[in-house]
Amino acid sequence: MKKLVTIIMLVAAMFASTLAFVQSASAEEFKMVGTITKLELAADGKSATAVLKDSKTEALVTITVTDDLTLDKFKDKRIVEGDEIRTKYEKSGDTNTSKMFKKTAGC
Repeated sequence: MKKLVTIIMLVAAMFASTLAFVQSASAEEFKMVGTITKLELAADGKSATAVLKDSKTEALVTITVTDDLTLDKFKDKRIVEGDEIRTKYEKSGDTNTSKMFKKTAGC
C-alpha cells in the first residue's frame, strides 16, 4: 500500500512540474502581424533573416527563419519583401526565432 501511495505522489509531482515548465516556456512566445521590409537568405540556404514592421506599433522586429517550408517559399519568391505576414516567434536573448511564418492572405 505504501508503494502505491508513493507512486501516486511521484506522478502528481511530475505532472505539476511539467505544467509549471510549459507555462514558463510559453511566456516567451510572441505573435505579430507585419510587413516584410527586408529579407536576406543565408549563403548556405539553411536560414533567413526577415525584418518585419509591426502593424500595431510600427516597430521593426528581426526574425530568424529556419524551417524548410518557409525557406522554400522565400527561394520560390512566393514570399517577398512587401508581403504582409502573420508570425509566431520565440524570443531567446537577442534572437527571435520563427515558430510560424505565413502570409495573412494565404499562401
